[in-house]
Amino acid sequence: MVRLRRKIDDYLVSWKNSKDRLPLIVKGARQVGKTDAIENFARNNYSNVVEINFALQKQYKAVFDDGFEVDTIIKNISLINPNFKFVPGETLIFFDEIQDCINVATSLKAFNIDKRYDVICSGSLMGINYREIESNSVGNKQDYEMNSMDFEEFLWARGYRSEQIEDMYLHMLENRALSELEYKVMMNVFEEYMVVGGMPAIVRRFIENGNYGGILDMQRQILLDYKEDITKYAVGLDQARILNVYDKIPVFLGNENKKFRVSKVGNGARNREYVGIIEWLNNAGIINVCYCLERPELPLRGNYNPDNYRIYFRDTGLLIGSLDDEVQEDLRNNKNFNTYKGAIYENVVADMLVKEGYSLYFYKNDKGTIEMDFFVRDSDSLIPIEVKANDNSTVSLNNLINSNLYKDIKYGIKLCNKNIGFNGKFYTFPYFMAFLLKRFLREK
Repeated sequence: MVRLRRKIDDYLVSWKNSKDRLPLIVKGARQVGKTDAIENFARNNYSNVVEINFALQKQYKAVFDDGFEVDTIIKNISLINPNFKFVPGETLIFFDEIQDCINVATSLKAFNIDKRYDVICSGSLMGINYREIESNSVGNKQDYEMNSMDFEEFLWARGYRSEQIEDMYLHMLENRALSELEYKVMMNVFEEYMVVGGMPAIVRRFIENGNYGGILDMQRQILLDYKEDITKYAVGLDQARILNVYDKIPVFLGNENKKFRVSKVGNGARNREYVGIIEWLNNAGIINVCYCLERPELPLRGNYNPDNYRIYFRDTGLLIGSLDDEVQEDLRNNKNFNTYKGAIYENVVADMLVKEGYSLYFYKNDKGTIEMDFFVRDSDSLIPIEVKANDNSTVSLNNLINSNLYKDIKYGIKLCNKNIGFNGKFYTFPYFMAFLLKRFLREK
């Protein structure tokens, strides 16, 4: 089986090498590769690994019944499995699926004070009551949120080396166009990424088989699994309303303005009935929320309308999997990514920006004369990002840059199916370079 290189791999090694390391909680949506990454790290870095999965091994929930002293917990674990070895300084304790045993969070303080054993916890964002974990383990843990594979990780999976990716970045930094061959090959790989998405099991199948066979079925199964988890874990909220929103994501993305409207979710639906629904889906790692700015100016935080937003799938492969059979056929046979009114390109760029650490914002003025897909910032300016399904006019981008009304905007970025360029007002980059934007804006 192909072992996929992930960015968390380096993070985990750095964590282990830190003298001040705290118990670590790796959180993320279902099936993004948390368990596989931690197990691989454990095999390569510890003589002894104690792995407990609270979803599959429910008997271990009782190990905390006698209190949270480390020796007591270890004694109880050893009663259930006497083959586990606990050697100070050489043992990793891996608590998996902690959403099924919240007492783990309370134990982290004791493990942190004790320091004899390293502890990593993992759980699905959908099931974790993170407020409860925070209150039980404040100051005694560190967090890592894991996403599905980004485009760079997909390139690694396809066999591309770090030096090749660095060469592509240097073209970007030096404003040098890629060769026709480089451009064509990278665009083809990016189109693969849009169809496959970044769920590791699906990527692995694609890499091993060399074709899209079975991919759609796997994507649709994950979508069904998410539905099942919603009905299992959405405590205190109306599960039917969460499912209503979840099912309507592709519908709203297929609209011209892509704005999410509660009134369109169901007959007679009202905003007050859906309070907390979007936040829950976002916190569960299923969607990315993009808020409309009140004004295209800095600062970004606090300058947006919380009731005006667009929502995107956290993984574009799942958006593809949610589409109807006719669209699937068009995408796979004709590579018609312009279908769905540009939503596929917008969704993948949104996902790439989030995986770089950006929050999502867009802008549309009341007259509808200016509309911009995304905004990011560098050290001293606001940067509009326009995503074009075709290489057509950029009226809004030019208006934002040229107008004296928007003092924080000095230049912009256009992402489209076009080679690298700069016209004195905005940079043009092909879609597949979006994963390099944060580094570019920091180093240019």
